[in-house]
Amino acid sequence: MSTIKERLDKVTAQLSEGVHLVAVSKFHPVEELQEAYDAGQRFFGENRAQELIAKAPLLPKDIRWHFIGHLQKNKVRAIMPHVSVIESVDSVKLLQLIEKEAARIDRTVDVLLQLHVAQEETKSGFSIDEVLEAGEAGQLTEGLPHVNVCGVMAMASLTDNMEQVAEEFDLVRRTYITLKDGCFDESPYFNELSMGMSDDWQVAVKYGATLVRIGTAIFGPRKY
Repeated sequence: MSTIKERLDKVTAQLSEGVHLVAVSKFHPVEELQEAYDAGQRFFGENRAQELIAKAPLLPKDIRWHFIGHLQKNKVRAIMPHVSVIESVDSVKLLQLIEKEAARIDRTVDVLLQLHVAQEETKSGFSIDEVLEAGEAGQLTEGLPHVNVCGVMAMASLTDNMEQVAEEFDLVRRTYITLKDGCFDESPYFNELSMGMSDDWQVAVKYGATLVRIGTAIFGPRKY
């Protein structure tokens, strides 16, 4: 059976220049994360606040922790000292709360706006209309001195139909461009497009992904 390093090397060798890997480490023990770190990985993605809070103090300080799951408002304060990027900002209210909690500890945090383009209703995120309206109203750019909005994140539908997946990623890409040319036209930070996971990341890269979130292809099935 291949090692984490071998699987990590296999994935990173396929990534285009300018595309970075977020190793999705949810449900995997710190020993496996350390193995990936020793192989050169620095971006790790967690989708449960308690798990991120427990792991971060046990691992090297130069890891950039990406929070990629649905973020409950009552967990924002707890993750704020540890997280580098919150990829799952799905409402203006959550964005404002992140600003408040970042200001409270005098730090700046990077965030991505999560877009809902998948067919599953269970997935979170701004609708395309919602995010464009919020942008036009200045709600994504004004009064946020402790937040850098760095781009958008999305998940495609869970389907074997790669044409549908491609259409959804294309919609995300076009929305990203609209925002970048619109309310974020003067932002030096708005450069990231996070989409694509173990089963569809190659499609995501074709549509401009700069961050891909891959777990199973690196760590294997969840351990707990």
